[in-house]
This record gives sequence, C-alpha cells and structure tokens, in this order.
Amino acid sequence: MVKTQFSSRLGFVLTAAGSAVGLGNIWGFPTQAAQHGGGAFLLLYLVLVFALAYPALVAEMAIGRRGHQEPIADLGSLAGLTGKLVGVLGLLAVSAILSFYLIVAGWLVGYMGDALLKLLGVDWPWLTEFGLGRNLALGGLFGLLTWWVVQRGLQEGIETWSRRLMPALLLVLIALAGYVLTLPGGSEGLALYLTPNPAKLLEPSLWLAATGQAFFSLSIGVCVMMVYASYLDQDASLPKLGLQVTLIDSGIAFLAGLLVIPAMYVAKAQGLAILDAKGELISSDTLVFDLFPRLFDNLGSAGLVLSLGFFLLLTLAALTSTLSMLEVPTASLVARTGASRRQASGMVLALVLVAMALICWQFQWLFGLVVKVVTQYAQPLLGLVFCLFAGWLWRRDSLLKTLAAKDETFAKSWFWRLWPGYVKLVCPLLILLVMVQSILQ
Repeated sequence: MVKTQFSSRLGFVLTAAGSAVGLGNIWGFPTQAAQHGGGAFLLLYLVLVFALAYPALVAEMAIGRRGHQEPIADLGSLAGLTGKLVGVLGLLAVSAILSFYLIVAGWLVGYMGDALLKLLGVDWPWLTEFGLGRNLALGGLFGLLTWWVVQRGLQEGIETWSRRLMPALLLVLIALAGYVLTLPGGSEGLALYLTPNPAKLLEPSLWLAATGQAFFSLSIGVCVMMVYASYLDQDASLPKLGLQVTLIDSGIAFLAGLLVIPAMYVAKAQGLAILDAKGELISSDTLVFDLFPRLFDNLGSAGLVLSLGFFLLLTLAALTSTLSMLEVPTASLVARTGASRRQASGMVLALVLVAMALICWQFQWLFGLVVKVVTQYAQPLLGLVFCLFAGWLWRRDSLLKTLAAKDETFAKSWFWRLWPGYVKLVCPLLILLVMVQSILQ
C-alpha cells in the first residue's frame, strides 16, 4: 500500500497539471492549431478535451486510486497477468519518453543559456550547435536536475516544486503573449487563432489532429495520472479533481496559442517565411529551433530578452513533465524492491541516461523512431487498454464506489450517467481512429 500522500488537493492539481502541461501544450498545440485552421482547431480541441480526454483521464485516475499501489500491481489487480504486462509496458513507455525528452529539454537549456550569455555580452556558440557532446551534456544536466527534485520525495520534492513552477510558467507565458501581441503582425496571428473557419470543421484531418492533441495533452496512457492518483486519499472526488486538471491544462494550451501563433505572424512581418507553396506550416516539428531564433535575432536587444523568456517558458514546461516521468518508474521500483527513493530514482535515471546516450549516438534514425513508436503506437494503445479495463472489466458497483468516495448523491449525478458509456464505447473508438490514422500516415 502506498502511504505517501499529497499535502493538499491543490498540491495534486498543480502537480498533475504540471505533468500534463509540457512541450505538447506550449509547442505542440499551437503548431497543430496553425497547421489545421487556427480557430477551427481551437474550437474542436476544446470540445474534445472535455468530451473525450477528460473521461479517459478519470478512468486512469480511478485505476490508481482504487489500489493505492504502483502501476503493475494496480493493473494486475484488474486483469491479472495481462494487466501486469500492460503495467510493465507503461513503465517502459514513460521511460522511453523521458530518454528523448531529456535531449529536447537540453536543447531548450542551451538556447536559454545562449540568450542569457548574449545579454551579458558573451557569445558561446556551442550551446546552440547540434552535436553529440552538447546533446549528452545538456540532456544529462537536465536529467540530474529532475532527479534532484524527485529523490526529495513527493511533498518536499515534486509537489513543492510544482507549486513553484506552475505559477512561474503562467506568469512568463502571459507576459510573453502580451508583449508579442503588441508587435507588427501579432494581430494577424491573433485573428487566425480566434476566428473559426466553419469549412475547416468538415475536414477529417482536423478532427483526427484535434482528437489526438486533446487525448495526449493530458499525459494519458503512460501511468503518470495513475501514480499521482494513488497518492490521493479516499475522500477526494476524482471527477472534480480531474476537471480542475483539465481546465488548467487546456487553459495553458490556449494561452500558448496566444503566444506562438501571433509570434509566427510577427516573424512573417519581419520577412521570414512561415508557410510553404502549399500553404502548410514550414518545419512544424522543429519550429521552436528553426523559426523563433531567427525571429529573435531580427528584433535586436529586445529579441534577446524575448528569447530568454521564451526558452525559460519551455524549460519550465519540460521540467514539470520530466518530474512525473521519472516518478512513475521510481514509485514502482520503491514499491516492488523496498529500495529508498534516492536509490530507486538514481537507478532509473542511470538507465534512462544510457538510453538517451544511445539515441544521441545514433540520432539520425533512432530519435525519430523512438518518438514515433512511443507516442504514435505505445501511448494510444495503453490509453485504449486503460479505458477497456475501466469500462469492461471493472464491476460497476466497485467502480461507482471508487469514484463516489463519500458522496452519497454521486450515483444520481450527470457524470455517472454519462461517463461509463463514454469510457466503454466512445473513448476506445476514437482512440482507435487516431491509431489507424497514425499508421496510415
């Protein structure tokens, strides 16, 4: 049984939201919106994040709170050996994500450090030049920072730092967005972002992209929310807490769009190309490292300040996510071996750094392969299985007891009337559609 608990419900919400608010929100969501119609994508995303992702989030949280154990034991109690194997796959998936996430986080640290040093009159090109040594050094440094927080424990480490990082992230995001909107071209990007084109809503690619973004933006499918929910007491209302996490996550994604999309059109006003001949976004996957540094260079000294703030924002977002990624296998190792948190997190980090080094060494083919296998196949498959476990294998009376906590009116609530059907039928169907689309691409 897991004895560790969050010190408060607010601590859980900020920590869980911190895990969800990663590079997928600050980087992925705005570029997806720009690529798929701006306002139309935003509108559809907001609908789907509550109609699809929120119910799936509650399902994963319910599995974790049900057993108050680690993922292998929690899933094993629902589906025996099959459940345990799914738990192992979840641990491997989140560890694989962490291995390439650290590389990207290291790049962010490099660009942030570059902007800071240039403000001080120092030029050190190594920080932004792609290379094996730089990738290993900065990725390893970010891994050690993540480990330092996680090994301190849930309340003193992860929860405390999430309470600090999330408000800081929000303040930096609002300040940057406010400034960018005052620059020439910013209003054009804002109009694209906030004005839905009804014709775009008829495009199947838009629906699939919005469905995938809504589902994956909440860290569903890699056991993170399962582990965090296992640290909740029995009185906590999972639907309410899950809704608060969803609101924060989608709210920050919305604010990120107010920053990134107007910034793209500021770059356009500066004479930088953002669309190709077909009208599609150029380098959407590497936009942060291709377009934005050139934009900041064009803005002179103000661009250095903007660059520092922008990459600080992305670094904060990355750290709130890497904390949760390291916590998942650490919690499992502690529970199953009796190792101390410091030892367990150190062993996990060591293995992750070895994987990271292999990816850096064979970057050209291994980085993209790992990202594709984990995010396009493993993560949606795990999310699908979690929904099937909760919707089909879990006895309805036991499921109701887990969700209701001590709320005697919960059985008559709108959530209980709608949620079981969503998790049983709608969520699996939509996840399958996303998986099929990923395979056909």
